[in-house]
Amino acid sequence: MQTHTTTDPRILPPEDCVLSAMLERNAERTPDAVYAVFQDGSEWSFAETLRQTRRAAAGLQALGVRQDDRVLIALPNGPDALRVWFGANYIGAVAVHVNPAYRGGLLERVISNSGAEVLVCAADMVEPLTHVSTGGLKTIVTFGQPPAIVDGVRLLDARVLDGAGETPDAPARAILPFDLQCIIYTSGTTGPSKGVMCSYLHVVTAGRAVYFLDASDRYLVNLPIYHIAGILPCMLMLSLGGSVAVIERFKTDQFWATIAATRATFAILLGVMTRYLLSQPEVPAEKAGHLRYIIQQPFDDDAPALRERFNIDIYTSFNMTEVSLPIVSEANPPVAGTCGRARDGVELRIVDAHDCEVPTGDTGELIIRTDRPWAMMHGYYNDPEATARAWRNGWFHTGDVFRRNEDGYYFFVDRLKDAIRRRGENISSFEVEAAVMAHPAIREAAAVATESEISESEVMVVVSLRDNASLDPADLIRFLSKNLTYFMIPRYVRILPDLPKTPTQKIEKHILRSVGRSRGDVWDREAAGLRIQRN
Repeated sequence: MQTHTTTDPRILPPEDCVLSAMLERNAERTPDAVYAVFQDGSEWSFAETLRQTRRAAAGLQALGVRQDDRVLIALPNGPDALRVWFGANYIGAVAVHVNPAYRGGLLERVISNSGAEVLVCAADMVEPLTHVSTGGLKTIVTFGQPPAIVDGVRLLDARVLDGAGETPDAPARAILPFDLQCIIYTSGTTGPSKGVMCSYLHVVTAGRAVYFLDASDRYLVNLPIYHIAGILPCMLMLSLGGSVAVIERFKTDQFWATIAATRATFAILLGVMTRYLLSQPEVPAEKAGHLRYIIQQPFDDDAPALRERFNIDIYTSFNMTEVSLPIVSEANPPVAGTCGRARDGVELRIVDAHDCEVPTGDTGELIIRTDRPWAMMHGYYNDPEATARAWRNGWFHTGDVFRRNEDGYYFFVDRLKDAIRRRGENISSFEVEAAVMAHPAIREAAAVATESEISESEVMVVVSLRDNASLDPADLIRFLSKNLTYFMIPRYVRILPDLPKTPTQKIEKHILRSVGRSRGDVWDREAAGLRIQRN
């Protein structure tokens, strides 16, 4: 077997970042220590995790999967998703994580782009496959009885993964830190979904940026395993020798019962999750003390109430699939709205359209590079043009607008594609949303551009309300007139029961923009006779 050694101290050894090596190490050192607990109450020790992984690996090899092959995995969080993913990586195959809810053109693009021949999925994903081109797929392995047949593709029951024993063949060459571990498809909220290529070193580097965790911690995986926020904790806790609690998804009314049952010490709470939790009546489980700290994104005005009520330390950060948690804060940062400071090992710049750095306090695009090779994505899979657009002048361009203050704290301003231009003024949708969210009736908000009969765009805000709340749009405009610059105040208001979101709780603004004002349920302040004066 080929091996590779390096004297570069920036490269972690395989036993600290390669999945198979970490799992073997932990199973040898602490075989009985718990690695994973699941929603049904079952647990896997490191030894059991290794056994489950080897069995799935042997099953995949029996289907013809070899080192460097791509394996599409479209499963909800749980033991099956974990063992199929781990089994693929154990033999050096590339795990291609896919949202099980994908349908239509998006599903077809992912299958075609990945070039995979094997898909492992839940049975209810088979019927949508009959409506799209399945590209080079040869085998679909399903958990459950599929309701349809896909022409030209063999369908196999997932029991085939258990029928080849527990001794897979070793890969042809050693699995190295800079090998491709997984392809993660972006949410596609601002354009076509792209497959982010992540090495083993990339994922573990991102995980280790959560610097305050150690082997005693249990990380709640309440975000999907087909997203970096679900993959990162599993790899981080393997690296540290700690454990994870894998649940299918976040549910407000079950959150504290889940913490009590799993004894999770850490969780990530995104978007409106924290507001949902604060709106719930107090329960004894929230005082049990298992949960010690969280990462809250964004770090908003709910943070003090969150910390006081639940007696936890709050951190915040900025990340995206392509990078490795370049910005993270200390516990309970003193600056409202920050994402934190640059972590060790990364360089950050805020630049204009020509990649020239802007003065401190000004806004521009955040660009990133790291001193550790392979610590960020090494391209978009089968998409060299998108890769070239992102990696320019030796830096990765995030597409996010930031500013930095004199103390080195970074502040997210907007996505470049979400920024709104109205009558010559550039408007941050993020700042509009923050002001709208301060209204006591509003639970969540999204500000988007909508067409204007004059020039450029008008601002529309789409909101959902807190339980038992009501809202007169005119009252909202009067409220905002005291808190927003005049040209940022929305002209249009739309109220929905819930805003469309990705599984990681990002609001799908492209849906709101595409609908625009076409449904006739939009309130127009100018039609209502409300005129905004310069202030």
